[in-house]
Amino acid sequence: MTWTAGALAQLDRITSKEAAAGLKAALEKGSLAAVASLGRTDGFFGNPQVKIPLPDSMQRAEKLMRRFGMSRQADELILALNRAAEAAVPEAKQLFVDSVRKMTLQDAKGILQGGETAGTEYFRRSTEAQLRKRFLPIVQQATDKVGLAQQYEHYAEKGVALGLVKKEDADLDQYVTQKALDGLFFMVAEEEKKIRQDPLAAGTAIIKKVFGALL
Repeated sequence: MTWTAGALAQLDRITSKEAAAGLKAALEKGSLAAVASLGRTDGFFGNPQVKIPLPDSMQRAEKLMRRFGMSRQADELILALNRAAEAAVPEAKQLFVDSVRKMTLQDAKGILQGGETAGTEYFRRSTEAQLRKRFLPIVQQATDKVGLAQQYEHYAEKGVALGLVKKEDADLDQYVTQKALDGLFFMVAEEEKKIRQDPLAAGTAIIKKVFGALL
């Protein structure tokens, strides 16, 4: 973001308390919108920007499955990965809200003066470790219901032993958890960019006042 003299002058007229309140309102609105868009049926599977594929080192096996008439099984496995991520994402809602409420004035100042995804980067720093702990058991529960998940891991372990599959790709639950986190923060960033680009559309007076001063 390029800061003009006019924008800086406008920001000077906004109190620190107002600036922090505006930022918190914007980040809470954007992060909850991202959670809502992903934490539902087809939130991942129906969104090409975040849809989870098989790990790179497993995609050769996927091509072979399809070549030998096992397309349905490959499709079911990919669907299962995405359904697991969709089940886990709602856990982020409260953590994001708590993270916003714990934000200090210094945090808010840094985000306001940062890049277009500075708020998302703050969320990632403050919540990713906790999100990973919460996502993993939900992902495990979801993949346990799908027999193909166990088949995947059985195959992947053999692939690791033969040097065909990366070790980190052999743990399906860890892979899905990481992809769920990546997709979530990607969508939070998209929401943050939209609010920064068009704060008037955000609909909250304090968001309009603070982010409108940055335009």
